[in-house]
Amino acid sequence: MAGDRRHPTLAAAGRPRRRGRPAGRRRRRGGRGGLRRRRRRDAAEASGPAATAAITRQTLADAQTADGELGYGATRTATAKLSGTITGLPATGSTVRRGRALYLVDNEEVVLLYGGLPAYRTLAPGVEGPDVAQFERNLKALGYGGFTVDDEYTGATADAVRDWQEDLGLAETGRVEQGRIVYADGEVRVESHQADVGALAQPGQAVLTYTGTSRVVTVELDVDDQRLAKRNAKATVKLPDGRAVAGTISTVETVIQAGAAGANGQSGEAETKIEVTVAVADPKALAGFDQASADVTFTASERRDVLTVPVAALLALAEGGYGVEVVDGDASRIVAVTTGLFADGRVEVSGTGVAEGMTVVIPA
Repeated sequence: MAGDRRHPTLAAAGRPRRRGRPAGRRRRRGGRGGLRRRRRRDAAEASGPAATAAITRQTLADAQTADGELGYGATRTATAKLSGTITGLPATGSTVRRGRALYLVDNEEVVLLYGGLPAYRTLAPGVEGPDVAQFERNLKALGYGGFTVDDEYTGATADAVRDWQEDLGLAETGRVEQGRIVYADGEVRVESHQADVGALAQPGQAVLTYTGTSRVVTVELDVDDQRLAKRNAKATVKLPDGRAVAGTISTVETVIQAGAAGANGQSGEAETKIEVTVAVADPKALAGFDQASADVTFTASERRDVLTVPVAALLALAEGGYGVEVVDGDASRIVAVTTGLFADGRVEVSGTGVAEGMTVVIPA
């Protein structure tokens, strides 16, 4: 089950040896903790006192700490879709909100609106779809009315658009040309300029980059660690000054990173990463830490008040499943157990024959 990190079967390492079959000790390579196969132990084989450990009751957590970067989250690029001359750019570090100009082409505003669906076509009477509904929600939020917010661009929508265009100083066509609007999840912070005022704008040309306006922590995880990245899951952020603050995973995205260029100038193999954004409960705690590093601890799974033993104490039973060797006075006995979460070198165990405080043997 994803997130539980339950130990895989030992079948891939070969069939478990049954009791009494003469064989040397074998180890399973690559497993968590290197589970040892069960074999007969007698006085003739003993080379010294066996190591032991207590069965403890505790909270077991599958947690991992990764390097994060304090900032404003993922950087996006606004690209031109209108041809002309770039005549205005907002200052870097400034905030642009809904209905305001993200930049100007031929002294006409390219307007920021809120939404997750990029603008990809001209909107005009007769057009239908979710992009129409998204635009109409924005138009209403800006104070324009007289139309129904739905997925149909009607004559009433066109009338409201003309009013909007008049206020912007644009030609009152009642149509929204592709490239006139840019969608973002919310208000944005201008991070950098990718073109200069006076430069010619061509479709596809980068104009500026932007981020969100809230301070967050961004972490890149390997794909193998994807179990840690669950939206709305809790995380703990350790700041550069040593303080720990609570956080919540707000976004999880798969990103493809281009490979580094080699000596021959060719790019290396692209790498897939999981980009995780963590929002902290108290954003003010991040003030003053622009572009700083932080340690982020993710907890994929947690089991409270469970019995645990060292992973090395587990035995693979010939009849299937796992067991532990419980010390009983001067003797010992094999007790079958059910395993649960593996973490920090210990494993959750349960069964009728195990209890807190018992002692188990750790095979040499």
